[in-house]
Amino acid sequence: MKYYDKLIFELSREGRKGYELPANKIGGNSLNSIPTELRRCKAAELPEVSELEVVRHYTNLSTKNFGVDTGFYPLGSCTMKYNPKINEEVALMPQFAGIHPLQSADTVQGALEVYYNLQQALASIAGLEEFTLNPYAGAHGELTGLMVMRTYHESRGEHKRTKVIVPNSAHGTNPASAMVAGLEVVEVKSKPNGSIDVEDLKPLLNDEIAGIMMTNPNTLGMFETEIMEIAKLVHDAGGLLYYDGANLNPLLGKVRPGDMGFDIMHINLHKTFSTPHGGGGPGSGPVGVNKDLVEFLPNPRVRKDADGKFYVDFGKDSLGSISTFLGNFGVMLKAYAYILTLGKENIKNVGPMATLNANYIKESLKDDYLLPIDGVCKHEFVFDGIKDKSTGVTTLNIAKRLLDYGFHAPTIYFPLLFHESMMIEPTETESIETLDEFIEVMHKVAKEARETPDVVKNAPLTTLVRKLDETTAAKHPVLTYKAMLNND
Repeated sequence: MKYYDKLIFELSREGRKGYELPANKIGGNSLNSIPTELRRCKAAELPEVSELEVVRHYTNLSTKNFGVDTGFYPLGSCTMKYNPKINEEVALMPQFAGIHPLQSADTVQGALEVYYNLQQALASIAGLEEFTLNPYAGAHGELTGLMVMRTYHESRGEHKRTKVIVPNSAHGTNPASAMVAGLEVVEVKSKPNGSIDVEDLKPLLNDEIAGIMMTNPNTLGMFETEIMEIAKLVHDAGGLLYYDGANLNPLLGKVRPGDMGFDIMHINLHKTFSTPHGGGGPGSGPVGVNKDLVEFLPNPRVRKDADGKFYVDFGKDSLGSISTFLGNFGVMLKAYAYILTLGKENIKNVGPMATLNANYIKESLKDDYLLPIDGVCKHEFVFDGIKDKSTGVTTLNIAKRLLDYGFHAPTIYFPLLFHESMMIEPTETESIETLDEFIEVMHKVAKEARETPDVVKNAPLTTLVRKLDETTAAKHPVLTYKAMLNND
């Protein structure tokens, strides 16, 4: 272990410290700025290290983080694509970053204009009437959309519509969101290619169904070719269609969920429209609806009057508020900058490029990896582990071995339709050179699995932290430095 790979506590030596300027007539130091009643009664048990050691320690740690800026991140269903840095700069502009959500609308006309214009842009892209940008995340958007669905049925006196149909291949947040919204989940079966089994759907439709949750393309990356029939069946039964926007990336500029018959959808701005994704946030899950559902969107809403002035409105028929105010504005700024940069001319290229990249990898690797669903996929596809399973190498082993070659692992063991699922999504931003390098490494790992399986089974071998005992870590987590010392 290198000296600066050590924990900051291990570097601690009594008497070492950083310094701050003493109080002076220009301004006091940070300690004096803390009110007396908020100060600690006794010193915190912190390591004693010099400023240089602190800087080197955390700078060194930062180089060990893996992200889209450092390497290929083919995480299926999560669209981990490159986020242009100009969008970050826009979000950090003091004219935006320094405003307060409760300022008078007259003083934040520029921010409200961005909010309003983004609503309009998303509505155009999605083929829906109007969006709210208030939800803080994709799952929060799901919950909001389902609340709109429920409020709509209740406004019509159809209180018995309390069931939502969810495919057995759906993202895990779908049934969870439905339960939180107070709705009962009814499962519909999928065909072997992950598409909804229409014949299984038909007997589920009755006057207790509020709607169906689905995504298109589905979780296996295949387009739901029977979507128009599904939409008609659900609508004829009095239900609504909810679109999970996690898989919107391959459709940008080509197909709109509203045109497929969807009534409600959420969009993950932090996946499809440029915000660093992962680590718990930041996120944003705008919800769009058709013209019949606009009045039920959550408060507040940004509107534009006849004079071109923007204002914040609280509708009387709204389902209520679902966030502290107007959502995560920084993420909206990045999305707006992303959309304006691409424009109508280029946003239509996102989906085809993502689809091309996914099919290129799939076709290049299907000789070594088991492809349960053949045919043209969209943005992502699923292998059922390695083709030659005779040596006992699992999908988990392969994922760990990829770390040794500098690639983040794809999504593994999801969807649950296959035992050794490996879900790969390259996105549209990766170059042919990166894809070829990934393909070469995947072939190399497959060869190792056949000829030297123990190497793959014991991976990772070159990372700072080697293979972990994940079962023990889950059952007996060590959450503090002192607990780690006691374990030693």
